[in-house]
Amino acid sequence: MTNDQSKSSGMSHATNIKVSRDDAAWEAEVKAEIPAAAMDTYRAEALKEIQKTAKLDGFRPGKAPEDAVLRVYGEPALLRAAAERAIQSELPEIFAAQKLLIVETPRVTTDEPVAGKPLAFTARAALAPEIKLPDYKAISTKHQAVKEDTSVTDEEHSQAMTHLRRERHRIDKIEAGTEPQKAAEESRAAEEKDLPTLDDAFVQSLGYPDAAVFSEALRKNIQNEKELRATEKRRAAILDELVKDSKISYPATLREYELDDMEERVKGDLAQIHQTFESYLTEIKKTREELRTSWKDAADKRAKVRLILAEIARKEMLEPDAAALEHELSHAKEHYKDASDDILRAHISHGMKNEMVLRFLEGLPAPSEARQAGNPEPVGHTSHDHS
Repeated sequence: MTNDQSKSSGMSHATNIKVSRDDAAWEAEVKAEIPAAAMDTYRAEALKEIQKTAKLDGFRPGKAPEDAVLRVYGEPALLRAAAERAIQSELPEIFAAQKLLIVETPRVTTDEPVAGKPLAFTARAALAPEIKLPDYKAISTKHQAVKEDTSVTDEEHSQAMTHLRRERHRIDKIEAGTEPQKAAEESRAAEEKDLPTLDDAFVQSLGYPDAAVFSEALRKNIQNEKELRATEKRRAAILDELVKDSKISYPATLREYELDDMEERVKGDLAQIHQTFESYLTEIKKTREELRTSWKDAADKRAKVRLILAEIARKEMLEPDAAALEHELSHAKEHYKDASDDILRAHISHGMKNEMVLRFLEGLPAPSEARQAGNPEPVGHTSHDHS
């Protein structure tokens, strides 16, 4: 079905709007133009925003005149910033006017912006799918009844102590002048009776008062690790069953979003070891398309988990506390200084809400900062409720 309008409703300035909706694929495409006069306004706003943070020689931060800022940043960069502001402002209004409920950030392509000309753009988005959840409370109760022993055996404690003694043996060898690789080989080969003890003097160098306190702290750390693994195992089992028993009319676009995210994560990991994505593909003898194809099942599951958790959060009215969210945002901004506040806030809110849902499914109390909120906008239409 296609719906054309000569001008938009609401606050949008967009004209020549054409909306194509594919109900079978649960996707929508919007084509529109933002008039030249509106683009002039967005250009002025973008220039003022750049001017606030611009650092130019001879001017205090934020005090450089517009013409000086423009000379440094250039008209093309300014027009691209204006186009981004325009899309962020206009597109939500178009989706709202068309009563299109979407579940992910739209993918937008634009013509190259030109001063004094309208901006044409195309946006594709996944529509909110129909979600039929199973009795998630019954699934939750069933898995809560499965208790895993996370106590620490003497053998586990002894193995950890031996590992640390070998590590001390390796460090002692290096400090005595042994080449690091040879020191590691000798430590692995050493018999247990020849390994150094973790005496009071050594553990005090690690910040512990004596060997007994260190030993007990080690036991507690092992238990914490076992409890963490048990939690991960329980959550995975709950999510696997929810994915298997849920009925979701699934937009293909969401899978592409997940594949993009998986690819970006791999690129980030490779960057940490100074390897390019292209060299990695050569190493594994796959093209980018072949690699993404091999990820499709995982991407489908990730997308379904995302939708299921969001729907349970909606049904149970779980929402992060505003003060806690802002606290996490201020902390995140210390590490991601160039990131948009809105993007960071959305990312943090998503993570906090997912954690609340998972704790709910585990039968655990919500974090102290959590609160019950009013019913937010649905992620998708729910065909069947289990209250």
